[in-house]
Amino acid sequence: MPSKKVNPIEVANLKSIGDFITEYLPPGEQWKTWIHPRTKDEYEVSLQTAKALSEPDFEACFYLIEFTSSTDYKNSKDGWKPRSKRKEMKLLDLKYLLVKRDSKVEGFVSLMPTYEDGCPVMYCYEIHLSPALQGTGLGTALMNLVGEIAARIPGTEKVMLTCFTRNVRGVKFYEKLGYAKDEFSPPPKVLRNGTKVEAEYVILSKDRR
Repeated sequence: MPSKKVNPIEVANLKSIGDFITEYLPPGEQWKTWIHPRTKDEYEVSLQTAKALSEPDFEACFYLIEFTSSTDYKNSKDGWKPRSKRKEMKLLDLKYLLVKRDSKVEGFVSLMPTYEDGCPVMYCYEIHLSPALQGTGLGTALMNLVGEIAARIPGTEKVMLTCFTRNVRGVKFYEKLGYAKDEFSPPPKVLRNGTKVEAEYVILSKDRR
């Protein structure tokens, strides 16, 4: 009788948070702390499941999204929908890299091993930092850590994310890290007069193979 084919994405998502950390994050404790390059303050980095997030941590993450991105959402076709965003933030397999100082969330990345169009990927749902942490290199460090996690999950082909097109700073940040427009990113709309209008968002990806 042929053995059942192992699905590494499913295996990763079924692991306890302790086993996930042991198997997919870099060995040692280096990733668990980050030092601010200017103030020399030390920040704690931890990984948690969406389900295990405390209410204060969840609200702090939501506030960062609202503070940094609600304007982009409001200017989009679908608008800013807090209830829908909160629901998305609690997706079953979503995990959070939290950056804290004095027990307060100052930044986070949410990520999920999943499939996009049949392709095994690591999807980065959100990355948001407080103003004091922007432009410090923390965003790069966190995205590199997401890439390292993806590289340790067998078969993962790429890291993917979605960014508002109008968020020029964000798009440039990802491009500097080696991300490029994914083949499944929505194409521009062509108006009747032939004018091309860029889509509201772009899907970016970085190959992990």
